[in-house]
Amino acid sequence: MPVGNRSERERETMRQNLFAVAENRPLGAGLFRMELEGDTRDIRADGSFIDIAVPGKYLRRPISVYQVRPGRVTIVYKTAGDGTARMSEWKPGTVANVLTGLGRGYDAGRSGNRPLIAGGGYGAASLYGLTRTLALSGRNPSVILGFDNRDEAVFLMDYIALMEFGATVRIATRDGSAGARGLVTDLLGTQDPEKYTFLYACGPLPMLRALGEKTAVLPGQFSLEARMGCGFGACMGCSIPTTRGAARVCKEGPVFDKGEILWTQE
Repeated sequence: MPVGNRSERERETMRQNLFAVAENRPLGAGLFRMELEGDTRDIRADGSFIDIAVPGKYLRRPISVYQVRPGRVTIVYKTAGDGTARMSEWKPGTVANVLTGLGRGYDAGRSGNRPLIAGGGYGAASLYGLTRTLALSGRNPSVILGFDNRDEAVFLMDYIALMEFGATVRIATRDGSAGARGLVTDLLGTQDPEKYTFLYACGPLPMLRALGEKTAVLPGQFSLEARMGCGFGACMGCSIPTTRGAARVCKEGPVFDKGEILWTQE
C-alpha cells in the first residue's frame, strides 16, 4: 500500500509518548529487560512493537513488546549496536520518547484450541505475550523454543511459569546444553503438525522457512525480523515480497500470514 494512501485512522494509531524507565536489568547473552511506565492504550496486540528514540541517534530503535499491562510495557532487547548499548545504561527514572501503536501483531482469535508456538533465539521474546494470552484463556498452547546454547535461553523460566495455566514447553539447543540437541524444527515429528490448529512463530528467516515447509498443512502467522528505518511505513526500507505485492514489515507486518510470504528475500 503506497504511503500516500494511508488513511487518517491509520495515522492516528501511531502516537508519540513519554515513558519513564522503571527497571532496566541484564538477562545475560547481551539481552536486557526494560520496564517502561506510560500511556499503553495504543499497544493493542501481542507481537506489535514500539519505536524508541535514543538521544544522539537519528533513527529510533524498534523493539518487540514482550508484555503489556495498563500503564506498563515490558521489552526485551539485545545490545546489537551503539544505540541499544546506550539504552542498556538507562537508569530508573530516565524518560524515553516512544512511538506506540506500531505494527500488526498476532491474531490470537485464530488460534483454535491447540495452538503451536515456535520461537528461535531472540524471536522468542515476540511470542511471550501471545503465549500468556492463550494460556490464560484456556487454549493450552504447545511451545517449542530453540537456542544456540543454554545461556541464550533467558526467557525460559517465564514460559515455564505458564505451564501452571496449561502451556507445555519444550526446548532445543544446538550444542545440547539444554533440552534436546538440535534445532527447534527437530522438536516437530512428521505427524505433529496435524495435532495442532494454528502455528505462531518468530525467529531467523531460515528457521521460519523450514517451519513453513514442515507445517504446510497448518495455517499460521510468522513474525519477521527486519532492519527498519522509520518504523512506521514512510521510508519503505523494510519492504519484502509477498503474494499481495511489496509489504512493509513495520506497517503491514511484522506479523504475516505464513502463506503470503515469498522466501526470495532470504
